[in-house]
Amino acid sequence: MNDFLSLRDFTPQQVRNLLDLARHIKAHPLDFSQVLEGKTLALIFEKPSLRTRVSFDVGIQQLGGFSLYLSPAEIQLGKRESVHDVAKNLERMVQGIMVRTFAHEIVEKMAEHACVPVINGLTDFSHPCQAMADFLTIEEVMGKSAGLKIAYVGDGNNVAHSLMFAGAQLGAHVWMATPPGYEPKSEAVNWARVRGVQTGATCTLTHDPVEAVRDADVVYTDVWTSMGQESEAELRRYVFLPFRVDAALFARAKPDAIFMHCLPAHRGDEVTDEVIDSLHSVVFQQAENRLHAQKAILYELMKDVPVESRFEAHKPSLELVK
Repeated sequence: MNDFLSLRDFTPQQVRNLLDLARHIKAHPLDFSQVLEGKTLALIFEKPSLRTRVSFDVGIQQLGGFSLYLSPAEIQLGKRESVHDVAKNLERMVQGIMVRTFAHEIVEKMAEHACVPVINGLTDFSHPCQAMADFLTIEEVMGKSAGLKIAYVGDGNNVAHSLMFAGAQLGAHVWMATPPGYEPKSEAVNWARVRGVQTGATCTLTHDPVEAVRDADVVYTDVWTSMGQESEAELRRYVFLPFRVDAALFARAKPDAIFMHCLPAHRGDEVTDEVIDSLHSVVFQQAENRLHAQKAILYELMKDVPVESRFEAHKPSLELVK
């Protein structure tokens, strides 16, 4: 692994190995307390976040390294300074770069130009770190992920895409229930279905939330309006109302089903208090596992990146001096 941009970039075995590593780091944190000693992770935030900021900040420190927070005012990727120039500056000073931004092309360009590992902390297309935490949680609670029915109810957004990718890599049966016109991108669905042929996974789309949740092992939802879609909030609230996860809908799942949400939750919109606060809810265990999953990602990517400069110093030519 050179970068962590999308779960599509890896083999099923690589994803499995990373989950196993996360589980091991969570169980034995002191064994990894100095593995990234002296190394620095740059945190570029063009979208705010509680869980992404805290989990990466704490995670790199618990591995013995440091973090450097860079706000939108300091970076403004592609505006104040090009992605190429930001990458070329940072690669000489840090050993890893995390980017939480809008367009997926930004993290791809950052990875193309930087010679240090780049991690996708979230883009409008995918949220791979969240999916790793999701499946770490599912396997902790359910004992496995292969063969489980995972019902996602709501907007076919970046979280939905990465949930499909992870499910396809790990052999799960992912159902996507969205209103018409809000389905996941076809390229994401097609990739998940093709990979599923190899792993035994399936990816099913429906416009019926009851059909998706019926006999599900996991019921998952996300906000109806993501950052950048604020102007659509009222329309989306009307369109998505039949997709609210309330007690009646959740009762269609298996008796031992778990409820998941990537957070933040808009209580009363996509989920009711009686579900998110129930004994079936694992949303805070899921949030904690962002820390452990990302520690595994940081360790895997940054462990072999040297702290000393990797660049030969330029010296003036004697010919030019004369």
